[in-house]
Amino acid sequence: MGIRVAVAGASGYAGGELLRLIAGHPNLELAAATGFAQAGSTIGSVHPHVRSLAGVVLAKTEAAALADADLVFLALPHGESAAIAAQLPESVKIVDLGADFRLRDAAAWTKYYPGPHAGTWTYGLPELPGQRELIAASSRVANTGCYAVTTILALAPLIAAGLADPDDVVVVAASGTSGAGRSAKQHLLATEVMGSMSTYKTGAHQHVPEIKQASGARSLSMTPMLAPMPRGILATVTARPLGGADPRAVLAAAYEGEPFVHVLPEGQWPLTGATFGSNSAHLQATADVDSGRIVVVSATDNLVKGAAGQAIQNANLMLGLPETAGLAIDGIAP
Repeated sequence: MGIRVAVAGASGYAGGELLRLIAGHPNLELAAATGFAQAGSTIGSVHPHVRSLAGVVLAKTEAAALADADLVFLALPHGESAAIAAQLPESVKIVDLGADFRLRDAAAWTKYYPGPHAGTWTYGLPELPGQRELIAASSRVANTGCYAVTTILALAPLIAAGLADPDDVVVVAASGTSGAGRSAKQHLLATEVMGSMSTYKTGAHQHVPEIKQASGARSLSMTPMLAPMPRGILATVTARPLGGADPRAVLAAAYEGEPFVHVLPEGQWPLTGATFGSNSAHLQATADVDSGRIVVVSATDNLVKGAAGQAIQNANLMLGLPETAGLAIDGIAP
C-alpha cells in the first residue's frame, strides 16, 4: 500500500499530468480523482493516455470525496481552491496548483485576480534558498505558477547576488496552448493557433506579482505569448547589470547539486522540446554585446515543472520521500 493521494480537478491538463505521474510513482497510490463536468466519466475516457488508471471513475469535486487521502492535490481554476481546502481535515496535507495561496500581499491579489484574498501558504519552489526545509515542514503548500517558476529560476540568484537591477527587469515568454487550460476557447482552436504567434494579457499577466515576490524584483515588465505548440515555456529574462560578475557562473553556483535545474554548457541554449515530459528547467545566460544587459533564457515543460511535476516534488518533501521520486530529469524527444 502506497501513500494515498487524491486529485481534485483531475479532468484538466494539469490534473491529467498529475494522474500520469502518480501512476508511475513508486510510493503514491491514487485514492480519489474528481472533476466537474466530467464527473461520472472514467479516467480512460478523459485521459486515454493514462491506461493504468483507465477504469477509475471521476467523482464530483467535493471535500467528502477527498478527505480520506493523506495528501490532496488541488488542480482547480484560480479562486476555487480555498473553499475546498477549508473543508478538508487539518490532518490532510494539501498542495494547491492554483494561485489562491501564493501571494502574501492582499492588494496584489486584488489587482490581478477576482474575489477575496484567501491567505498565504508556504511557497512551493524548493530551489529557492531555505525553501526546501519550509516545504518539508508544511502541511499546506502553494505550488508555483508556470511562467513564474520558469522566470524565478532565471532571475532570483542574479538579484540575490547583487548582479541584476531589481528595478529594471523585462520578461518575454512564450507558452504552449495547454497553459490556457482545457476549456474550449475559440482563440485556442488549431486553425487559430497553427502557424501563428500572438501576445495575450499584455502588460497585466497574473504571474507578475508572484515573480516579484519570489525573485526580489521590484519592477518587472512581462509580455506573454501563445506559441503554436501544445506544451512548454521559453522565457527570455533581461535585466540591467549592477556588477561585472558572469551571470552564467552565478546561476551555476546557485544550482550546483540541484537535480532539476540545469545550467547548460557554454554555447548551448535551452529548447522547449528538450524539457518535454521532464521536471527539469534548462538555463543559459550571457551579456548582450550592444546594451550590456544580462540575458537569461529559461525553458520548462509548463505541465510538469510548471505544474504537476512541481506539485509532486513538493509532495515528496512534505511526505518525507526522496525529492526526485516519480519524476523524470530527462525529457522526451523528438
